[in-house]
Amino acid sequence: MIIFRKRVAGLSEAALERFVKRACRAAGVKGAVDVLVTTSRELQALNDRFRKRNKATDVLSFPPMPGLRNELAGDVAISAEIANRSARQLGHSVAQEIKILALHGILHLAGYDHENDRGRMARKEMQLRTLFSLPNGLIERSAPAENLRQQRSRRFYAADRQAPRKSGEARPERSRRAVRATAP
Repeated sequence: MIIFRKRVAGLSEAALERFVKRACRAAGVKGAVDVLVTTSRELQALNDRFRKRNKATDVLSFPPMPGLRNELAGDVAISAEIANRSARQLGHSVAQEIKILALHGILHLAGYDHENDRGRMARKEMQLRTLFSLPNGLIERSAPAENLRQQRSRRFYAADRQAPRKSGEARPERSRRAVRATAP
């Protein structure tokens, strides 16, 4: 079942329902997935209630209650407002962004967990986004920031390593920026 509490330009309930069914088949999800497209305020309330994080988020997944696993695969809740903002920033349609978020939620319902699976969910999300002709997904969007942090960290430690010195040659001082980076 698809519920739009907040309408999305260019995306009907029927179109999102068709996409969700195709995504569930491709992800190996058995059972129905209900999708709620709503406000950031409602996502914030759900996030606070179920994850103890009192802030709005773009997508949440809820596995089914025990005993309903055969009929219901779970629920996905999506913030139309955050999807709209992300779509504008990334240069694609809100309808595509809603599908990206739905796919991400469906993969969580399929048992994927990008925080602990060493890239397994990211690979599956990329494969399915390619299949459905969707732009970059959530995991890839966060990867550049993480890669940048890792590069900066490597650069800092590389600059801090000693190069072989000739006898009597003083060790170069660390930059003020490097010293700040190591302070507790």
